[in-house]
Amino acid sequence: MPRPVKVTYRILPTAAEVAKAAAELFTSAVTRSVQARGLARVAISGGSTPKAMFALLADPAQPFLSSIPWDKLFLYWVDERAVPPDHSESNYRMTNEAMLSKVPLPPDHIFRMEGELDPEVAAARYESTIRNSFKLEGAETPTFDLVLLGMGDDGHTASLFPHTEGLDNLSNIVIANHVPQKDTWRITLTWPVINQGREVAFLIEGAAKVQVLHDVFLGPYQPETYPSQLIRPASGNLTLLLDPAAADKLPPPEESTHTGTLELS
Repeated sequence: MPRPVKVTYRILPTAAEVAKAAAELFTSAVTRSVQARGLARVAISGGSTPKAMFALLADPAQPFLSSIPWDKLFLYWVDERAVPPDHSESNYRMTNEAMLSKVPLPPDHIFRMEGELDPEVAAARYESTIRNSFKLEGAETPTFDLVLLGMGDDGHTASLFPHTEGLDNLSNIVIANHVPQKDTWRITLTWPVINQGREVAFLIEGAAKVQVLHDVFLGPYQPETYPSQLIRPASGNLTLLLDPAAADKLPPPEESTHTGTLELS
């Protein structure tokens, strides 16, 4: 049975405001983690909302660039396509162009998935990278300070697609997941590892997501069909940053704060 979780959703008026709220979440999570533990480990996803967030984080005209303790930040990826790092579909390339090439993040604090390798090899190497960088022992699993996710209009998150074998993997940190519906391979963190994150947030925009967002959070529990339903953080809390189009079928939020909550059992 899934663990109970409190879902807090904020509805921002525009895509630009969603990106700004995401940048604020990123900055505050990193700052808190550094204050508490001396470093911050963040796992990021691809997509248009993260791209806009990265651009804000790297913009000298915004407050984020000077607020983030970059030398204490360690950056990882939630998932990656099976492509080289300079490929147009690479999550790493997008992040590098939007942010990494413009901020003082030490190169040895950037841990990319090697999408140019055989997917099984890339997954094994990334699991080893995480184990070494987190200094894990035995069956220990990593606890990221922040995990940022997207959601596809088919209900997938990370590269955990409906009815794929990766949904059943509870033991690895990273896997190669074959996605028959896209005739491709992906490299992805497993959902138990995502759920270990101290903070886990979905960034979701657009009318194309309205029905799936409703079905994931208000419909019956069908994680094979809607893998995003597997995301039930151990912390008991899950954050959604949404625009009005995506949130149209959720219960109306509080008018004063534009924030709503759902209790998932």
